[in-house]
Amino acid sequence: MKYSSVVEINTDHAGKYIQQLCKHFAHKVDVKYDDQKGHVDFPMGVSNMTASPNTLQITSETDESEDARRTIEVIIEKHLVKFAWREEISFDWNIK
Repeated sequence: MKYSSVVEINTDHAGKYIQQLCKHFAHKVDVKYDDQKGHVDFPMGVSNMTASPNTLQITSETDESEDARRTIEVIIEKHLVKFAWREEISFDWNIK
């Protein structure tokens, strides 16, 4: 069974955060990115990021529910909060 998690974050800096996250993760895993999209191949699944003028959308897909939680909480949220320290970021994940 595949687990898909999606979050949309209101921010004016979506492209910047995609670049920061992808550059950071590129030290350990394969990534592809530009200023509007990012793709990260984590050992437990993949995450795709898309920037629009006021929104950062992140979609993560894993095979295990525990991996979905780990990807969301530990990897994505922890790092994004560090990079976005100048603004209040909130997460409302839709997990399927």
